[in-house]
Amino acid sequence: MTGLITVAHRAGNDLSAVRQALDSGVHLVEADVHLFRGRLEMRHHKSLGPWFLWDAGKLERRGRVVVPELRRLIEAIDGDHRLMLDLKGVHPWLAGRVARTLHELAPGTPFTVCTQHWWMVRAFRSYPQVRVVLSAGSRRGLRRLRRRLHGSPVYGVSVHRRLLSPATVNRLRDGVEVVMTWPVDTPDGLAHARHLGVGGVISKNSALLDDVLAGAGRQLN
Repeated sequence: MTGLITVAHRAGNDLSAVRQALDSGVHLVEADVHLFRGRLEMRHHKSLGPWFLWDAGKLERRGRVVVPELRRLIEAIDGDHRLMLDLKGVHPWLAGRVARTLHELAPGTPFTVCTQHWWMVRAFRSYPQVRVVLSAGSRRGLRRLRRRLHGSPVYGVSVHRRLLSPATVNRLRDGVEVVMTWPVDTPDGLAHARHLGVGGVISKNSALLDDVLAGAGRQLN
């Protein structure tokens, strides 16, 4: 295969954006999943108690932010498998709830799940169709990731771009099918990602992803 896997960063957190992203032809639409008071919420915002959400230095009242649930997202994509769920937070029931919800609403569908909390992927052992991506956003996390991949391969890894070099990507590639990186939101960022030799880019820039797709020949099996 040639080309880059394209991932629309956070597009799954907005039910109108997810349809637009899928129609554009991206390989995956990423969505952030939190478990809050029994609800599987799609949001990047962090929860500050029951009344407030926090994101990018901005405090907002929860009632003023549209926060769809995972069930609504699954309904919105209408059978499409191009969904990558990023498990957020450390709630002990989050991964299990996500696994059961996917099995209930879309049994057998090859969704992708990623997380920096790798213990969560155990919840998906009974669902071999789910692709597991381990994430690392720090140097310590990258060191742990290298050790984790020895003898325990997974579908893919997602590593912050500032942590990578071509040599590091080559080493990671030995244990996975695809090495993805983020953020790739500018032409310079895309050029750097290509230089690194990664197999996938995670971007909030839809125009940039369109440009990548225009020259792509890669399909997600």
